[in-house]
Amino acid sequence: MERKPSWLKVKLTDTGKYNSVMKILERHKLETVCSGANCPNRIHCYSQKTAAFLIMGPNCTRHCRFCNIKADPVRSIDSQEPERVAEAIMEMSLDYVVITSVSRDDLEDGGAGMFARTIDSIRKKNPAVKVEVLIPDFQGNPIALGTVIDSKPDVLNHNVETVERLYKDVRPEADYSRSLQVLKTAKNLAPETVTKSGFMLGLGEKEEEVDRLLEDLRRHDVDLVTIGQYLPPSKDHYPLAGYIEPGVFEKWRIKAEKMGFKGVQSGPMVRSSYHAKELSC
Repeated sequence: MERKPSWLKVKLTDTGKYNSVMKILERHKLETVCSGANCPNRIHCYSQKTAAFLIMGPNCTRHCRFCNIKADPVRSIDSQEPERVAEAIMEMSLDYVVITSVSRDDLEDGGAGMFARTIDSIRKKNPAVKVEVLIPDFQGNPIALGTVIDSKPDVLNHNVETVERLYKDVRPEADYSRSLQVLKTAKNLAPETVTKSGFMLGLGEKEEEVDRLLEDLRRHDVDLVTIGQYLPPSKDHYPLAGYIEPGVFEKWRIKAEKMGFKGVQSGPMVRSSYHAKELSC
């Protein structure tokens, strides 16, 4: 892989707060997508006492080639996990949280019920906390999606990740149209719910394909969008096509805002859950 440019170097921040968050997560036996996906921002986020909680285990039933989450045999569902997530959020004194999961195609509802129970547990212990969910596609099951929507998350996020042409190589078990439909259905079921999606640059996409992707998201009533740099976790993952300069991300931010998105974050270090609270405001 190419040497990382200067704009992708992460500075260490308050390691004391980082260690404090790690101890809370370990004590409650919780996973975060920050660690599981090897996110480059996790040290900064933990030091700011924020985290994206990963429910239903650390292993996934899918084999996306961009992702560091392992596609190993999945664990059985832990019925006490929602309560532990709520307790950890209370200990961390958070006012905005992101709840996400691995894909659980082995479950009849894809894990939608666990999302709902987690949101309910959070609200009982932390009624003032705003909750964003970053969901899988539930294989397009509208009943499963409705289960999550009925629990009234403040923001519903489902990432498209890349342009349609690259799906067969980057996300072989996902479907571009299905992901767009998940977002549209969520808005139809609950028009007041803020919808959000995100994707990466640097996978070999063309400019006109990015244009179309943004247009598709707006056409499916997506409110917020995040655009970040793809960083392959290892040489065995999908190859990097190139590092995208900050000015290009700024160009897409301006264009997306002109298209009518209510909020846009676009930059090399942007990730779906990074500064989620600020984007949702």
